[in-house]
Amino acid sequence: MPDSTPPLPTETSAEKAGPSNLQLRITWGVIGAALLLGSVWFSPWTFGLFFAAVQAVMLWEFYRMMRAGGFAPATWFGVGVSLVLFGGVLFGTYYMMGDSIISLAPSDGSPAGDKLAEHITSSFWQSQTWLTMFAIPGALLTATTVLLLIREMFLWPKYIQPFTNVASTLTGLLYVSVPMTALIVVAFHPGGYDYRRIFGLLFLIWASDIGAYAVGRAIGKHKLAPKISPGKTWEGWAGGFAMTLLVGWAIGFMLPDMPLTHRLVAAGVVAVFAPLGDLAESMLKRSVGVKDSGSIMPGHGGLLDRFDAFLLVLPVLALLQLLAG
Repeated sequence: MPDSTPPLPTETSAEKAGPSNLQLRITWGVIGAALLLGSVWFSPWTFGLFFAAVQAVMLWEFYRMMRAGGFAPATWFGVGVSLVLFGGVLFGTYYMMGDSIISLAPSDGSPAGDKLAEHITSSFWQSQTWLTMFAIPGALLTATTVLLLIREMFLWPKYIQPFTNVASTLTGLLYVSVPMTALIVVAFHPGGYDYRRIFGLLFLIWASDIGAYAVGRAIGKHKLAPKISPGKTWEGWAGGFAMTLLVGWAIGFMLPDMPLTHRLVAAGVVAVFAPLGDLAESMLKRSVGVKDSGSIMPGHGGLLDRFDAFLLVLPVLALLQLLAG
């Protein structure tokens, strides 16, 4: 007799395919944003741990792309140096220039005394920040260069381009780790750590990206850098610039103690240098023939893809903050 048992249902191709790329992007985007904002908000130490890990992964991704391009950087050595650099500057900033410096200039309670105390504190903060941001990286990078050269001597002739390997290792530190370490300058001020400053920076960078994407999709016609990133347009850049300035004004509700001029200057820096940071990373990927810097975030690529705008924005912001005191 023929088998009358109905066949078991089979999976459709859609079910086998799993979540769509859009679903993955949304899911991992929400998870990433929650970790980012939560670590920044909770304490200076969770901020430090999060971004120390982020910049280390970014540097590892950079070295991975260098290897794809035929170079042989000292990957784990470079990542270790980056962690020492970030941790050293964070430690120095927190303990040498944190809340404790307020006691260096106690006020007598009068308006003139308050102003004098504020001036002394700000001056001490500025001088010590200059020292920390240049002395620690300078000494560390000098020692790193010497150690990398010694490494190549021991490995010779395994790698036939020793100085190119040294250069690619140092380039990763200068391109990724030093700019990300400058985030510490943005996060701290004479009163200590202030998570709102990092929130403000994030909002500005997101505004630049969202504004450029929306306007570029709607009316973009004139290519910004067609040989590097064909999708970017001058119209999109203008839309991102306008939205970034708008957000720069709006974050005054979150940072009422920051003058409007300072917020608009910061917004202008982000509007100009964030797209340039994105273009720089696109040029890097094209030069070594890779699509994404990594795959740590499904649907988003690597961390270097997500934080590339920071790499040109942060040095400029940190320098302006140091100059302005």
